[in-house]
Amino acid sequence: MFDPAFHADPYPVYARLREEEPVHRTVMGAWIITRYADVKALLRDNNFGVFDIPGRIERKSPFLERKKIGELRTLASAMRRWLMLCDPPDHTRLRSLVNRSFTPTAVESLRPRIQETVDRLIARVRSTGRMDIVNDLACPLAVTMIASMLGVPEEAHSSVTRWADGLSRVLDPLRSLEQYAEMNNVAQEFLAYFRGLFAERRKNPKNDLISSLIAVTDQGDRLTEDEMLSVCMLMFIAGEKTTVNLLGNGVLALLNNRSEFERLRQEPTLIRSAIDEILRYDSPVQLNTRVPKKDLVLHGQTIPAGDLVYFSLGAANRDPSQFEQPDKFDITRRENRHLAFSGGIHYCLGAALALLEGQIAIGTLVREFPDMALVPGKTEWMKEIIFRGPQTLPVTFTP
Repeated sequence: MFDPAFHADPYPVYARLREEEPVHRTVMGAWIITRYADVKALLRDNNFGVFDIPGRIERKSPFLERKKIGELRTLASAMRRWLMLCDPPDHTRLRSLVNRSFTPTAVESLRPRIQETVDRLIARVRSTGRMDIVNDLACPLAVTMIASMLGVPEEAHSSVTRWADGLSRVLDPLRSLEQYAEMNNVAQEFLAYFRGLFAERRKNPKNDLISSLIAVTDQGDRLTEDEMLSVCMLMFIAGEKTTVNLLGNGVLALLNNRSEFERLRQEPTLIRSAIDEILRYDSPVQLNTRVPKKDLVLHGQTIPAGDLVYFSLGAANRDPSQFEQPDKFDITRRENRHLAFSGGIHYCLGAALALLEGQIAIGTLVREFPDMALVPGKTEWMKEIIFRGPQTLPVTFTP
C-alpha cells in the first residue's frame, strides 16, 4: 500500500483482495475489508468504534521531547474532538450542533457563491490557455467555501490553505517524528489564529458559522471553545481534501474517457449522475479506520477486539457483485449506491457541499472548455493511503 505503483493504480490490488482475501491482514497487523456488502454493513455496525489516532500520536511525544524536536500534545488534544474520531455520546452532541449549517437548504444557499468563485478562478487563467485543476481551481475553491462558511477573512485564506494541507497528513499511518512535530507546530498556528477570530466574533458577531457556534454555546448548549476550534480544524482538513480530490479525480476520469466528457457536454443535466460516478470510480477518500469492540469472525478470519481495521471504500466501490462493469466509467450509471461518503453515524457531514461544488465546478469546466485536454506526461499522485487524488493536474484549452 506504500508502493508508488499502488498510489498510481490501487484497483488491481483491491480486485485481488476482494476475490482471494476479502479480510486481509497486513504485515503491520492491521486488517483491510474490501467487499461492498461487508464494508456497507460494518460501517453501520455499532460494535465498531473509532480508532484512537490521537492516542497513537500522543504516545510518540516522549520520543520527540527526548530528542528535543518538540511535542505532540497540542495536535493530539485537538484531534480528540474531531467528529470522525469521536464515538457517541460526544459525536452525537457535536454533530447535532454543526449539522445545522449543512442541511440541504443551507448548502443550496451557497450555490451563487460557489458559481461566482469558480468563475473568478477560471477568469484568472483563461487567457493563458492552461490551468492546473488542483492548484488553480480545486484548492482555492474548497478553501474559499469553507472559509466563507466560517467567516475567515480573505487575507487569511493562504494561511488556512497551508495549515489544512499540513494537518491532513496526520491521518496517514507512516509519518516520521519530524513530520509529526511539524504538524504539531501547524496545529498551534491554526489554533492561535482561530482563538483570535473567536474573540473578535464574540465582540462583533456576523452571519457565519463561528458566530452561530458561539451563540448556541452562550445559550447553554454544551460546546467548549476547544471543541469549536476542533470543529473548524476538521472542516478545513476533511472539506478541502474531499473536494480537491473529487475535482482532480473527476476531471482526470472525464479526460481519460473522452466519450463521457462529450456526453456530459451535450447533456449537462447528467452532471449529478456524473459526480456520483466520479465518486464511485475513483473515491477521494479510499479508507476509513475503525476498531471492533469485541472479536469479529468474518470470512473465516477472527479479527480481535481492539485491532485496527481499514474499510476500503475504494475497493467496495469497484465490487462487481454490486456494480455492473465496475471498472468502466459510465456517467449514466443507475442505482449508483457508492460508499464514497462512508456510512452510519460517520457519514460525511459535508457530502451535500462536496456534491454541489463538484457539480458546479466540473459542469462549468465542461461547458466553458470543450477542447480541454491533459498536458502529456505522468500523473503524480498524492503519496497517501487515506486520501486519493493527483498532486497536480495541468490541462490546456482554447482561451
